[in-house]
Amino acid sequence: MPSMDVCFSPELLPLYNLTGKIAVAVDVLRATSSMVTALSHGITHIAPVSELDSCLAYRDLGYLVAAERDGIKAEGFDLGNSPFHYLEEDRTGRMLAITTTNGTQAIRLSRAADEVLVGAFLNVGAVAEYVRKAGKDVIVVCAGWKGLFNLEDTLFAGALAERLEGDFTLNHDATLAAYHLYKAAKADKLGFLSKSSHVQRLERLHILKDIEFCLQEDTYTVVPVLKGEFLVPAE
Repeated sequence: MPSMDVCFSPELLPLYNLTGKIAVAVDVLRATSSMVTALSHGITHIAPVSELDSCLAYRDLGYLVAAERDGIKAEGFDLGNSPFHYLEEDRTGRMLAITTTNGTQAIRLSRAADEVLVGAFLNVGAVAEYVRKAGKDVIVVCAGWKGLFNLEDTLFAGALAERLEGDFTLNHDATLAAYHLYKAAKADKLGFLSKSSHVQRLERLHILKDIEFCLQEDTYTVVPVLKGEFLVPAE
């Protein structure tokens, strides 16, 4: 039976062997939630990049360019890091390049895995179904906050563990911790996270609606998968 493990921060990835595994990169608030939303609403593919200058250069290739640093849209870019950018205006057929404080780094640092998927509460059921069919060991790579542990990405790992229970072994300590945290939080995730550092950071930016949106489960069925340099919907 395959197993599921959780890496609480990309800084810890050197301690893990990703060979032969599926990595699920997650940055619930808000990068991977925005990516899932974008691909679900007509964006054809996404280039996740680490640096602002590299991202901006995609504009010359006809891409929309999105950038966030410390929760705020970076100056000179088309978009920031809100999923509502892909709901409030039709982006069908557009290409997107994006860089964020944490999420894009988690994706790029996971590339040693056999496959890299992007997860969010918005598509947690679809991610569970994808990895169940693949039958490989899974590691959830939490983006965290600038290398530190964060609560919301860990709750996603717990939600995925609950979906995979019975089909995957969940006996890694990090997986068990995430699983039990999610069990405690699932009835009121927003309330559970209300004192968490990143939720408070985003609330100071007056984007509570983003937080509420990103905590919804199974809104979308798209599973972004990294193919070369680009995230595309899994076939």
